[in-house]
Amino acid sequence: MSARNSAVVLGHEQRPGTTRTLLTAEQGGLVKRTVLPGGLRIITEQMPSVRSAAIGIWVNVGSRDEVASQTGSAHYLEHLLFKGTKNRSALDISSTIDAVGGEMNAFTSKEVTCFYTRVLDTSVPEAIEVLVDMITSATITTIDVDQERQVVLEEIAMRDDDPADIVHEQFSRALFGDAPLGRSILGTVENISSLSRRSIHGFYRKYYSPDRLVIAVAGNIDHASIVKQIRRAFDLGGVDLAGEETPYVPPKVKTKVSHTGGYVKFDKTTEQANLVIGVPGLDRGDERRYIQSVFNAALGGGMSSRLFQEVREKRGLVYTVYSFGQQFQDAGMAGVYAGCSPKNLEQVTQVITDVLDEVALNGITEAELAKAKGQVSGGMVLGLEDTSSRMSRIARSEMNHGYVPSVSQVLERISSVTLEEVQALAHHLWSQERLTAVVGPE
Repeated sequence: MSARNSAVVLGHEQRPGTTRTLLTAEQGGLVKRTVLPGGLRIITEQMPSVRSAAIGIWVNVGSRDEVASQTGSAHYLEHLLFKGTKNRSALDISSTIDAVGGEMNAFTSKEVTCFYTRVLDTSVPEAIEVLVDMITSATITTIDVDQERQVVLEEIAMRDDDPADIVHEQFSRALFGDAPLGRSILGTVENISSLSRRSIHGFYRKYYSPDRLVIAVAGNIDHASIVKQIRRAFDLGGVDLAGEETPYVPPKVKTKVSHTGGYVKFDKTTEQANLVIGVPGLDRGDERRYIQSVFNAALGGGMSSRLFQEVREKRGLVYTVYSFGQQFQDAGMAGVYAGCSPKNLEQVTQVITDVLDEVALNGITEAELAKAKGQVSGGMVLGLEDTSSRMSRIARSEMNHGYVPSVSQVLERISSVTLEEVQALAHHLWSQERLTAVVGPE
């Protein structure tokens, strides 16, 4: 069962130069999408009861688009776009947002890069102009590349000081091997130290094109006005939005899993042993993702979850234990993380293994199902109380699936999950050979 209405036109199917209403106000929020002739998608959600707006420019490029010699380029570039444009210095960029009491930041993931800000509704035009200027007119000078290199290296060093981060990276590396999904988003010290201005600027010119962009705005705004402001900002940046391109659609590829089963160990002097046990999971197009969200909540999503109760409450072996799922275009992972005293590692591993064996064989109980549905539904609704989360929801839905379901549709899909569906998915996931990654002292 899908949350998508069969009458919905996907973003990449919409005729360039047109505007569509995706959701009405009666469906929880007025959501509109305009596709410009060059393929740029603009999607907004009107929230007339607030006095702010969140704006995000989402770029369909991430670390998985890098070849091995470019590892870390997408994240490095994210930093550099804050360093200045043809029209603004780095100080000008930050000062413009600070002067109106706004917030601005960015992030890079395996598949997308996002630059976002949150401002008063009266300051939306200035915020759009600054963000678009960063995207279209970054200078990326040799001086900036060399200055920011040490900042990125410091970020890598900070990651290397966190064994919880390392164990997740080691797990991904073991699961996907030396493929883009298996590599670090931050890159390596060797790669970052050797990346040139020419290489990074080439990455920028190749991937930061209008057809790869989704601009999402949520708040006290008007869709038509937002479209005009964005058109004007791109015109100031010298970018032609009147081309014949359609929105970029990632190619259908299939990431191969390098290891199913096995054990990897990274020796590091720490007070705790950090453990991940996991398996290949669902890709983001799999409709079972709704079932997985419910199952994940029951397995290790909160203090009443089975893992928390068995490992922490009953035995006092850990402070942190949780389950997780991560979905990509063509692959995914499901896993369990725990941090414990090295002397308790064997026992913690055994207890987690017993829980996973049990759910793979028998699924969860009716009581756990009902509780998990409430947790997922409540968490989703409570998480959509501000403009930033609303902006992120419509952008991710558009980029990942090409449409935006209403909150009610998603809640109905979660409510319809059955015990049999959860049991089938639990068996599918956790009857696979399990890969274990450990970071800690010898």
